[in-house]
Amino acid sequence: MEKGTVKFFNSQKGFGFITPDAGGKELFVHVNSLDENTDTLNDGQKVEYDEEEGRKGP
Repeated sequence: MEKGTVKFFNSQKGFGFITPDAGGKELFVHVNSLDENTDTLNDGQKVEYDEEEGRKGP
């Protein structure tokens, strides 16, 4: 499980980006990948995540 911070999340469009605590490039996050009880993220929120390969890459 990786840790990071939400850089930006647009709840109306259902996507955003996470900045990994370990460094590296920002990661795209889509609302469909959130836990079933979560439908939005807040800018600056600390999160734990598992990185997965999407259609357009990691």
